[in-house]
Amino acid sequence: MPDLFDQLAFGPLTLSNRIIMAPMTRSRADDHGAPGELMAEYYGQRASAGLIISEATFISPEAKGYSRTPGLHDSAQISGWRAVTSAVHAKGGRIFAQLYHTGRVSVPAFQPGGALPVAPSAIAAKGKNFTDGGPVDFVVPRALEADEIPAIAAQFGAAAKNALEAGFDGVELHAASGYLVHQFLDASINRRTDRYGASVANRLRFALEAIDSMISAAGAVRVGIKISPRIKFNDAADPDAEAVYPALARELSARGIAYLHGGRQAGYDVHAHVRPAFKGAYFAGSGYDAMTAAALLAAGGADAIVFGKPFIANPDFPRRLRSGLALAADDPKTHYSKGPAGYTDYPEAI
Repeated sequence: MPDLFDQLAFGPLTLSNRIIMAPMTRSRADDHGAPGELMAEYYGQRASAGLIISEATFISPEAKGYSRTPGLHDSAQISGWRAVTSAVHAKGGRIFAQLYHTGRVSVPAFQPGGALPVAPSAIAAKGKNFTDGGPVDFVVPRALEADEIPAIAAQFGAAAKNALEAGFDGVELHAASGYLVHQFLDASINRRTDRYGASVANRLRFALEAIDSMISAAGAVRVGIKISPRIKFNDAADPDAEAVYPALARELSARGIAYLHGGRQAGYDVHAHVRPAFKGAYFAGSGYDAMTAAALLAAGGADAIVFGKPFIANPDFPRRLRSGLALAADDPKTHYSKGPAGYTDYPEAI
């Protein structure tokens, strides 16, 4: 019966514990998307996690969707991330890079030349994007031409190659949270009638092309994926999640990827519906505490548990969890601000 503090072996790696640090955007990269010393300090402080999954990292200039988020498509970004991975490894930690394309939830302010963001179909998301200049309405995106899509899938592979060059232990495809890969999966967003739309098999195609590109670059044993069916974020709906996600899990399982990272969402339990179709390691996230995490592991419902917010204000979160120490509270006003306040200035427990 495993617990949170047991080692976990998957692929070529052995994690020191089963406490995973969730990917969390913190907006501390420079305007070009290169990490600096502050990001290296932040991730190094949290290296006692069994595995850190980096904040979402854009794969191309067109993939960017938010202020001061990091990328992995050029030499400056690779160099910046190398300092981050070195800081984590120096403390015995492991770190994967989460790779994404924001698709329709970007806005022209973040696009080269002020262009429209791209998406499976020309349907605007409801809501706003938050820039340093204030909230901006989502726009109607440009629907991708079919012959453009394989090149974007290839960019995921190129970014995976860059991640390994930067010292990451592996890569995670962000197929969640209403971003581009999720947009292709979701029938409420993807209204295409070509080989990338309509049927479940067609809507899976882009995700699988992206995964295959990442596998070619990094090897299946160093590739994971995050999914979030019916998440209430970025206007995703997933009307036929019951058909889409088990089918996706079977395809991923056949490819032998390292892990599937899923969470509980209103109206859809990934653990119940998707995990049985996937034979690799399963990381469960979304709102677990010490008691519920331990219960899920003991019941065989997951191989590791992903924690997000507790890592913000508790850089030594695994030690606090193991010792029953009180957890510090994070300051939401500093989640996406500049500088060390609310980022690297949270102390370890005495």
